[in-house]
Amino acid sequence: MRTNIIDERPPRAVVFDIGGVLLDWDPRYLYRKLIPDPAEMEWFLANVCTPEWHEQHDRGVSTAESCAALADEWPRYAGLIMAWSERGEEMVAGPLLAGVKLLRRVTGSGLPCYALTNMEAETYPKRAARYDFLRGFTGVVVSGCEGIAKPDREIYELLLRRFGLGAAATLFIDDSPVNVAAAADAGMQAMVYSGPEPVLSRLGLPVRLAATRQPPPGTGPALNWPP
Repeated sequence: MRTNIIDERPPRAVVFDIGGVLLDWDPRYLYRKLIPDPAEMEWFLANVCTPEWHEQHDRGVSTAESCAALADEWPRYAGLIMAWSERGEEMVAGPLLAGVKLLRRVTGSGLPCYALTNMEAETYPKRAARYDFLRGFTGVVVSGCEGIAKPDREIYELLLRRFGLGAAATLFIDDSPVNVAAAADAGMQAMVYSGPEPVLSRLGLPVRLAATRQPPPGTGPALNWPP
């Protein structure tokens, strides 16, 4: 399996992941407000509203309907489960400023920028309304609207086909090594996102982003949340 492929040809388009690159998303931002005890909160997210349960939302299942079904299974936690659907925007702490600056630098250079995100179909319009930088992409593929998600090869091929992109001339950046490896396997140039500088260097753009103060991410013990 290939990962972090560096092609000699300069990219003609850049595809951004959103969560972990442009937005700081973590369900703990919401559930810290609802479950004061940290250990109990982590138990809830590992055993009730789990990453595996959430993944279906990124593949098109209605969040409201799946929350209602899960609440029937766990009536003791029904209110907490329904909060996932009803207060989902509280899981976003805000933009990741370094990533947003990178996006603006790349679009300002004239390179077309696209987004490929694992996100619920009903959620993306809310995020795009809330954050103006999400409205500046040349094109966007949202997994929940397609019924497939990263790292499925099909979603990368759909992106390339829909927007007429050549895989070898398109750079994909994502904070998930698994998603990056899948993009590379689909023939794309691909980089694990660790900050703006390596991306700017890869694109041949000056590395002159001003230092950005960013709140610490809201992550606790790794739960492998689908990015």
